[in-house]
Parts: sequence; structure tokens; C-alpha cells
Amino acid sequence: MKFKLLALGSAAVLTAACTTTSPYTGQQTRNNTATGALAGAGIGAVLGYLTNTNDSSEGATNAAIGAGVGALAGAAVGNYMDRQQAQLERELAGTGVEVDRRGDDIVLNMPGDITFAFDKAEIEPQFYPVLNDLSRTLDQYPQTTIGVVGHTDSVGSDSYNQGLSERRAESVAAYLVRQNVMAERIYIEGQGETQPVASNETEEGRARNRRVEVVLRPITTS
Repeated sequence: MKFKLLALGSAAVLTAACTTTSPYTGQQTRNNTATGALAGAGIGAVLGYLTNTNDSSEGATNAAIGAGVGALAGAAVGNYMDRQQAQLERELAGTGVEVDRRGDDIVLNMPGDITFAFDKAEIEPQFYPVLNDLSRTLDQYPQTTIGVVGHTDSVGSDSYNQGLSERRAESVAAYLVRQNVMAERIYIEGQGETQPVASNETEEGRARNRRVEVVLRPITTS
């Protein structure tokens, strides 16, 4: 299921909150994750972020080109992504973030245990420097779209996990916007528990499934 950010009034967004019930503790908590992060960015960034209604790489590509980002063509595509991959591998070495090349795409796997506390969508403060390094690299390579995709393990209901995956993707995307990454390049997806990369029958497998992926895709003329 893809999650789309809708254009909303800034005052309503900054004051709105919803209540979710944790399947782990049974407690109800207010969810101010995204609005709290966005509030720190300032009104201009908030409005720019909330009016980004891209719900796919194609939508983000069109928005980025509309904002003046040039497209890549031919052999330049592979070379551009090679250089970006090499820089990301240098910047993220030793952080726990995996850099995976899939054709012309680069996928960054951010394990949930280093990015978020258990059953939370607030980014752990110790992960800020990693996202700061990532933001600087993304800023240097603007000719890519940025898909932020949240995933969970199978503990809890489908609907709860879907919402948690969306909130975690929101948190990462909002932080990138706060670090001046162009909002037009970003789209968000929450996949809940639907795309496991390991068995949910073991704690090790569940830990691998709790993750946020950042998918970098070249903006091309085709």
C-alpha cells in the first residue's frame, strides 16, 4: 500500500494528532511524530513538504523535473549512480546501513533496531548523524528520486503494522526535508508486514524485517 502526503493547511497539520493502540503494550499513545519533526523545519519547509503529493517514483520524477532538476541520459546514468554509490559506501561505512545496488537503483537498508526504538516511529537521536551524512550526499546528487519505504515484522495486526510503517517512513522523509533535501524528489510508501526479507518465526528474522529502505532511482529522459 502506498502512502501519499496530502496538501493540508499548516495550522491543522501542526496541531493534529491521532491515537494508536500498541499491540505490544495495549497502551494508547498520541502520534505526533511527523508533525513534530515537520514543525522543527519551519513553516516554509512544512508547506513544501505537505504539498508534495508524489506517490511513486514517476510522480517524484515529474515533480523534480518541474522544479528544474535536469534528467540523465545514456551512459551518463550508470556513471552517475556509480559515483553516488561509492560516496554513500564511504559515508555510511560502519553505521549499520547497507548499500545495495540493483541495476541502476541504489537501495539503502536502515535496520529498525538502529533507527527507531521498539514499536516507535521517532528517530533515535544517535541516528541523526547518519541521516545528516546521507542528506549531504543526496544534496550533491540531485538527479535521483528518493523513495522512503517503511516495513515491519508480523507481530501485531495488519492495520497497526501498516500505520507504523507509514509513520516511520514519514519520520525519515521529514528529517531529510529538514536537512534541505528537495521535497519534490521524495515519495513515501508504507508496506507494513507484506514484504519480509527473512522469516518472522525467529527474533533475528523479525529484526531484519523491521526496517526503512531508501530507494534512489535516476531521473532519466526515458
